Amino acid sequence: MPPHCDSMDGPVVKAAKRALAAENVNLVLPYVPKESEHEVEGTFERVVRARKEGPAAREMANLYFYETVVRLHRAGEGAAYTGLKPAGLAECSFVPVAEAAIESGSPGVLLKLLTEAVQADVKRRFDRVIELKAHDPTDVVAARACVQAMLGFVVSTNKLYEWTRSTAPTGNGPHEH
Repeated sequence: MPPHCDSMDGPVVKAAKRALAAENVNLVLPYVPKESEHEVEGTFERVVRARKEGPAAREMANLYFYETVVRLHRAGEGAAYTGLKPAGLAECSFVPVAEAAIESGSPGVLLKLLTEAVQADVKRRFDRVIELKAHDPTDVVAARACVQAMLGFVVSTNKLYEWTRSTAPTGNGPHEH
């Protein structure tokens, strides 16, 4: 999945839209590093003025502001800015479900989907190991495939377990967009 924060329906652009609608830069500042606040504030002031020059200027000013805050957000993550992505990129991911859980105040649907996804992946990997264990012990190619499947199964389940036990300072596991 492409970085969700780069998309027009991602949380950074949503915050930028709220900031412009309310003419309150503070609504987007949490999405950029503290050292970038000055640049965002200066851009915001120019954009607010430009938006008053008519529909075309408003559209261009909005886009410029979205690009600025997303670029600075990505820089704060140590990631490259590769432009704004269209809305809808997260349709096949858990991102919208996670965001809906936050909005609703309930993780129920998210927990159900994540549990089902983990169970399906573990079962698929496990079944493949069991299938490959029936190989002819003298067939090196088949034995190698079995070893690779076993290692993949053990390593992936261990990584998943370790990730759930992660004690990163933010309380999160790996930060991926």
